[in-house]
Amino acid sequence: MFWYQQPPKNGLKLIVGTSTWTHNFYEDGYSEAKFEVNRKSSNYILMTIKNVTSNDEATYFCAANDH
Repeated sequence: MFWYQQPPKNGLKLIVGTSTWTHNFYEDGYSEAKFEVNRKSSNYILMTIKNVTSNDEATYFCAANDH
């Protein structure tokens, strides 16, 4: 599962990726302190944005890959 952020008038930016066999991997500039990812089950993952501010204004997308 991959989580992306698209700020207004900008392209998609990868925030974090996760899978059943690896730890969460964050792109530069993003961290678990701000974007927490929790796997609730094998097919349900939740991303929480902590301490939301106006700088977090964006559209957020998730993408799944079935291996």
